[in-house]
Amino acid sequence: MLEAVDLACERGGRSLFRGLSFALRGGELLRVAGPNGSGKTSLLRILCGLLPPTTGAVRWEGTEVRRLREEYSKQLVYIGHAAAVKDDLTAAENLRIACTLAGHRVSPRRIQQALDSFELADLPVKRLSQGQRRRAVLARLVVSDSLPLWLLDEPYAALDAAAGRLVEELIDGHVARGGAVVFTTHQDTRVRASRVIDLDA
Repeated sequence: MLEAVDLACERGGRSLFRGLSFALRGGELLRVAGPNGSGKTSLLRILCGLLPPTTGAVRWEGTEVRRLREEYSKQLVYIGHAAAVKDDLTAAENLRIACTLAGHRVSPRRIQQALDSFELADLPVKRLSQGQRRRAVLARLVVSDSLPLWLLDEPYAALDAAAGRLVEELIDGHVARGGAVVFTTHQDTRVRASRVIDLDA
């Protein structure tokens, strides 16, 4: 279970949110809403342990994530808003390295299946369009079905309709298997969140 306890976040001397608490269990989908600058990305970075909260705590299975460190990071996949890929590497190389750094061993065959799911050729990322680059990042979801927690920042950004539907299917499938998902989006989606947190409220 993921638990946020009285979280507050300040950036650049400005309070983005405070007093934020929730618990998320397996099989639940949480959507984080709010306009640009309201703290959605900061919240996801806090939840995955990349950014410390100004106050409050994030717990995984009852233990603060800052104490768990790598043990916690091996339980989740975090897809940020920016495409975190190396231009000179191929899509497969980027995916393999991302999984290895996260402590998640994936076979070459599984990596190829993930790229095929998103109709991606194994080319150097610098030769891919913005939409293809985004699909190269999101292909990690295909090989992350065993990880209990997905944290997704604007997963539909720069995707065409077919790729967007595939992401919806992957999220729905993960939740149906008992996984937990937190996501942000400005776009319409057919996935139905268990709950919505509006940071503008």
